[in-house]
Amino acid sequence: MFYPPAKNEIKQMLETMGISSTEELFSDIKQEIRSKPLRLEKGKSELEVYEFFAALASWNIAGAKNFAGGGFYDHYIPAAVDELASRSEFYTPYTPYQAECSQGTLQAIFEYQTAICRLTEMDASNASVYDGGTALAEAALMAVRITGRKKLVVSLGVNPIYIEILKTYLSNINCEVIEVPTIKFSDSAENLLKSIDGQTACVILQNPNFFGSVSDFSEVCEKAHSAGALAVGSFYPVSLGILKTPGDTGFDIATGEGQSLGNPLNFGGPYFGFMTTKRKYIRNLPGRIVGMTKDVSGRRGFVLTLQAREQHIRRSRATSNICTNENLCALRAVFYLALIGGRGLENLARNIYSRTRFFRDVLSSSGIKIENENPVFNEFVVDTVGKSSVVVYKKLLEKKFVGGIPLGGFYPQLESKLLVSVTEKTRKEDMEEYAKNLSEILKR
Repeated sequence: MFYPPAKNEIKQMLETMGISSTEELFSDIKQEIRSKPLRLEKGKSELEVYEFFAALASWNIAGAKNFAGGGFYDHYIPAAVDELASRSEFYTPYTPYQAECSQGTLQAIFEYQTAICRLTEMDASNASVYDGGTALAEAALMAVRITGRKKLVVSLGVNPIYIEILKTYLSNINCEVIEVPTIKFSDSAENLLKSIDGQTACVILQNPNFFGSVSDFSEVCEKAHSAGALAVGSFYPVSLGILKTPGDTGFDIATGEGQSLGNPLNFGGPYFGFMTTKRKYIRNLPGRIVGMTKDVSGRRGFVLTLQAREQHIRRSRATSNICTNENLCALRAVFYLALIGGRGLENLARNIYSRTRFFRDVLSSSGIKIENENPVFNEFVVDTVGKSSVVVYKKLLEKKFVGGIPLGGFYPQLESKLLVSVTEKTRKEDMEEYAKNLSEILKR
């Protein structure tokens, strides 16, 4: 049971933070995005409270067609995923501290690790981490530990949220972060290659990048290796149904956001991050790792292996402060991948790629400029012709379209750019209707 803090406890916490009121605590949050007071009168019955919140929910825009992505996507999830994941033996257990007593949990993690290794064509996977951004930051720390260097080359094609997480992780270990701009929303191999030298710990890339552009980073990985650095990447797992895998490209550590594998959009989480590496770096891999073995009677069993939990609680000497995993979300990914299979994943990726090309053609034929020059997978940048993309977004919302992501919120210089996305759930008639409405808005 949770008991809210008493007034004197609130006062003590505020004094410790050096502020005078809870209003001052939240002063950085703009008034227009703060929740309004509920003004729920005292003494209401359960029915009256239900009706009150039902009325609030009616303010939501129902049936809006979603064209927003940016790392989190609205995919179809087979009903069997929900049915299996909601079984009480999966749904209720917390991370076991005496893990060998929970053979079912360990086997599920082992199956997850196997699936992610096959998906990425890498040698080893951990049991998952908190999200894609955390996974990428942990990969950067791995590279620093392995190489003993503290210079990181980061493409600005990487998700900007991930870059902020990365900088936060690195803020106390005096690392130098070299940011390499994209050219027309595509990664510049030439600029990346120039930035790698004998002091580089790793080069950090994303494919497809945040703007949807697809690249082959084989040459960049080779240059990193020749300089004694590692190649670290973040990947959209569904795209690996048809794109070159991290293992085939030459990456040393491959990470990504796993939400698209059987986890619904859910106001930002919980999701999970996947993290894989080459065999020779496995002892630097943070988080739990499950192995398969045999007991004294020759029976198959599963155990946590290669590392002790204690290594994560040794303060500055810890490999990582992540000693748990997003078990239920990762388990949903196992169910999802097992249900659709390898051929199904390839068909899904081809379906999305086909719809992306169709959407580009429809927008272009409506006079809307597409900014990406490289091939794209499932999302790309459109020009709002000098108009604020936030204003355009709001006008599209009035037409019941979640019109994309206004890029000015991440990059002030891109105020008139909108990142749009499609998945296998995006109908062609909705794309045509979107293009018609966007064209009309831009002509006004």
